[in-house]
Amino acid sequence: MERLGSVAAELGFRRPLLVADHGLVEAGHVEVAERLLSEAGLTVSRFHEFDVNPDTAMVEAGRAMAAPLEIDGIVGLGGGSSMDCAKGINFLLSNGGAMSDYRGYGKASRPMLPMIGVPTTAGTGSEAQSYAVIADATTHLKMACGDPKAAFRVALLDPALTLSQPPAVTATSGFDAIAHAVETTVTTRGHALSEALAREAWRLLDAAYERVLTTPDDLEARAAMLLGAFHAGWAIEQSMLGAAHALANPLTARYGMTHGVALGILLPHVVRWNGETAGVLYARLLGRADADHAGAQLSDRLRRLATLGGLPDRLGPEGVERDALPALADDAAQQWTGTFNPRPLTAAHALEVYQCAF
Repeated sequence: MERLGSVAAELGFRRPLLVADHGLVEAGHVEVAERLLSEAGLTVSRFHEFDVNPDTAMVEAGRAMAAPLEIDGIVGLGGGSSMDCAKGINFLLSNGGAMSDYRGYGKASRPMLPMIGVPTTAGTGSEAQSYAVIADATTHLKMACGDPKAAFRVALLDPALTLSQPPAVTATSGFDAIAHAVETTVTTRGHALSEALAREAWRLLDAAYERVLTTPDDLEARAAMLLGAFHAGWAIEQSMLGAAHALANPLTARYGMTHGVALGILLPHVVRWNGETAGVLYARLLGRADADHAGAQLSDRLRRLATLGGLPDRLGPEGVERDALPALADDAAQQWTGTFNPRPLTAAHALEVYQCAF
């Protein structure tokens, strides 16, 4: 992160907005970032009033706070919530309107402010993407709002920043990155570049995940996780995601379930369910030739990784009621990410996977 001030100055920042959650303030990272920006001659404003799933009201609060300040650049410091909130604020500051106006892709008609992404978790890979994932403040359902102009101009990857992660965050965010690598391998929008990025992400993450859990101060392992998350995020930019994310999002919206926990429960089931369609691609991800059993083999590997991370394997013990599964399935079938899954995801299919995971 030591290059933050000089990079911001090179991009022409004079009055940057620093977007970071309260945990980053407590960890001391915000103070360091503000000092680096100030030492480069920049006047820094800060916004922290959002939580782990930033919603439309929080993004609007950021816009309202920043609007009178003549902000000319934005720094997103933190995990995916900081990155998404920074992008959301940028949409509204530069193009006006409400977040719902930008649902989908390419809806920003005017230029957007330059941004720098500084991830402190190895998870979402949002620093490599042009999408902001923002929840509707009323329904809590997530909207993907993307535009080429919303991409960070620079991403600064510093594994030392991830040392402050609590163990649970290391486990859940790391599994999120693993899920990105797995899902982007098989989406219907995939191509040679996205598969190459996903395979490299998997190689890095699969090898490093246990190490960061058992040896938290292993900077080499943390660097591999951070780079793997970046590659997986870049793969999402190319090919989108699939059924596991479509199934996970309603659990977060309805139950507040941590995204990585939901994925830890669901992804092994989705991979096994996808196996008959995506076996060849799963086999290539694993570096094996046996496509017939690749889905089952990858599913077993993912379950072992989730268990290493202390993630649960069933929905019921996490407070999900069996009679809620049909409504969850209906929500999952409406998720945009599910449209890119290699097997069509209907409400009936979603219910089948939820029942297997219950």
